[in-house]
Amino acid sequence: MKVKTWAARAAAVLLAVAAGAVTAGAPAQAAVPDRFGFALWSGGVVSQAFPSTTSVSPGVPGRWIVKFPGQGIVGGVVHVTAVHDALTSPNGRFCQAESWGPDTSIPPNEIVRVACYRTTGVLDPAPGFSVQFSRSSGGIGGGLYGYMHNTAACGIITNYTTLGFGTTCSHIGVGQYQVGFTGLSTAGPQDGGVQVTAVNPGSAARCKVSNWLSSANGQFFNILCVNHFGALADNAFTSTYQFKRSLYGPAFPPNRFGYIWNGPGAAPANNFNSIFGSNGLGGAAPVWSIKYYQLAASLPGNAQVTAYSNSASFCGLHKPWSTAGTDILMQVNCFDNAGVPITSGFISSYSSQA
Repeated sequence: MKVKTWAARAAAVLLAVAAGAVTAGAPAQAAVPDRFGFALWSGGVVSQAFPSTTSVSPGVPGRWIVKFPGQGIVGGVVHVTAVHDALTSPNGRFCQAESWGPDTSIPPNEIVRVACYRTTGVLDPAPGFSVQFSRSSGGIGGGLYGYMHNTAACGIITNYTTLGFGTTCSHIGVGQYQVGFTGLSTAGPQDGGVQVTAVNPGSAARCKVSNWLSSANGQFFNILCVNHFGALADNAFTSTYQFKRSLYGPAFPPNRFGYIWNGPGAAPANNFNSIFGSNGLGGAAPVWSIKYYQLAASLPGNAQVTAYSNSASFCGLHKPWSTAGTDILMQVNCFDNAGVPITSGFISSYSSQA
């Protein structure tokens, strides 16, 4: 897969897009978020869930139905991260969203369908993933936040930003996209955190961040998607941007959230912790250790991880996160397309419910 051959061209286009971004009108005002839910599914047990009665039901082996009670609403975005439990999961498994939406209950529940795969493209029945749903409208102060759900052709299915400005998506080649959260202005060159998840109800796919620019015009990202062979392939995806704000939308509360961008060979960038100021990062390939200081004082919470590189590599959680006193302890591992552990950049995010 000749990913790097287009990287320089895509970066140049990204700069041009950032310099000439335009904005759109604001949506109606409302609380943020309208609905949300998250859960950790590991070892056949639901934990770290909001609402507390959230359930996960196995379907065809490798597929699950997640029900967030009372959170049903049209729109929003879903993020899913694989958990690589060494006792039950093979190296290199990855997870994706298949669909989501409200059921017919009163009040409606949000039903999210998740699938996990091995690098061979075969569904993987090992019960290990972290999932989050969020849908927002209107605006509320404190930090910056936005999300998009895009089709494989870059059509915008749903979008949102806290400042009410527009979002953009450009399809620049097979499996290659540029998205913009216009108006979410920061000093740059890269600020905040971003998560990306592939959306495909039929076959294995992965999407990730490959380039990033923060500017006075907003936040702009290159996103690439691949199939299980590691070849560039058009695919639907979700993306969420956060800057001093939780990954599912609200700001203060929750008071406990953080993110960190690890670029191999350099000090961690975009290292933010809402309580402690910054987070701890240790270890090395194939397993990195993150300590989110003082974020365990308000549970439950949710963690997500996205790979950052110009290759077909991908990243996930090495095992379920844990607590040590008031700290969240998290381990991240990354793999090449064959499932071999490697060094790769990644972006990690953790948000508590309160």
